Amino acid sequence: MATDRRVSRVAELIKREVSQMLLNGIKDDRVGTGMVSVTDVDVSGDLQHAKIYVSIYGSEEAKAETMAGLKSATGYVRSELGARVRLRRTPEVVFIEDRSIERGTKVLSLLNRLQEERKPDEEDNDDKDKES
Repeated sequence: MATDRRVSRVAELIKREVSQMLLNGIKDDRVGTGMVSVTDVDVSGDLQHAKIYVSIYGSEEAKAETMAGLKSATGYVRSELGARVRLRRTPEVVFIEDRSIERGTKVLSLLNRLQEERKPDEEDNDDKDKES
C-alpha cells in the first residue's frame, strides 16, 4: 500500500519536473515551446522505468519532429531528473506520444456532426405531428 503511494508520488514529481524542463530546459529546437505537454507519467513498481506520455499539438510532420527531439533529449532529461528528484536510482525514461486528446476531439466532432444531421429529421417529424 505504501509503495503504491510512493510510486504515484514519484510519478507526480517526474511529471512536474519534466513539464518544467519542456518549458525552459530542453534546448533542442525540435521540441517547440508550448506545443508539448506532459499528460501522464507511468512509473514501474520498482521505480526503475518511467513512461512519460506527451501530447503534441501540430501537424503529423511537426509531431514526428518533436518526438525525435524528445527521444534525443532522454539522456538530458534523465540526468536532470537525477539532480532534481532525490531517488537512489534515477528511472530509465521513455517518451510516448499520447493521442487520447486528439481521439477525444475527433469523437466529439463526430457526435456534433451526427447531432446536426439529425436536426432536420426532428423538424420534419414535428411538422408531421402538427398535421395529424
